[in-house]
Amino acid sequence: MLLRHGLSFPFLQLLRKASKMLVFDFDDAVFTKSSGKPSSVRAKRFDKTVALCDQIWAGNRYLAHRAKHVNQNVFVLPTAVDMSRYESVVANKPTEFVDLVWIGSRSTSKYLKEILPILELAAQKDSCLRLKIIADFSLESQYLTIIPVNWREESEVQELKQAHIGIAPMPDTPWTRGKCALKVLQYMAASLPVISSNCGANAEVIVHRKTGLLVNTENEWLEAILELSKNSRLRHEMGKNALQSCSQSYSLDKCSEKILELLEKKNSVPSS
Repeated sequence: MLLRHGLSFPFLQLLRKASKMLVFDFDDAVFTKSSGKPSSVRAKRFDKTVALCDQIWAGNRYLAHRAKHVNQNVFVLPTAVDMSRYESVVANKPTEFVDLVWIGSRSTSKYLKEILPILELAAQKDSCLRLKIIADFSLESQYLTIIPVNWREESEVQELKQAHIGIAPMPDTPWTRGKCALKVLQYMAASLPVISSNCGANAEVIVHRKTGLLVNTENEWLEAILELSKNSRLRHEMGKNALQSCSQSYSLDKCSEKILELLEKKNSVPSS
């Protein structure tokens, strides 16, 4: 049986007795609060769940490291992308502008808002820059043209592929370290170079200066945006590399193969 959520301990014990194989699959830092603050209640529930399972599937190395405090039979199973959705979509990019794109939701809008002043400064230095926001909200700016797009599953791929550069700002906290880079992988599947905060799974997925740029400071954000906005050849090369990397390591097919392998080896020793 595959678990994707923590359960009450009595029910978990019953489930353990009834299951020949019990797997806990998680892709968030469920052992802490979303604010990043510790939670003894969540940590204890997490530890009890992990201890009773035959295998633990963690969405990134940070999560795997935490689970190994309790159970050594932990495997990293990264986020997967359905590449067929991207392969079937052809989209024309505007040639007179360079569009940054951010995809997300209102709950993570604070991460985008934190770098808005940097995006505005970049737009003042390069008037071709615009920002497309694919979400359930929009922002306003005096210095940066913002294109709000309501998120819809049927149009998200085309909207991504019409952009030029994907951006993934994120603070480095115990909660965000548990995030598993879906946003970054969506950009890569759309053949976009990615500029991302150098933390969490984003830093595991992106190969610096090959599939994107990893940045640590506001000045590095500015430099990275301007470098890619002014260099179409570099954008194209990084985007091509990003697509190849995503296809080879993070496709739904690759993930499915790994799941089948894991299910066939109960109580096996994880590879490093």
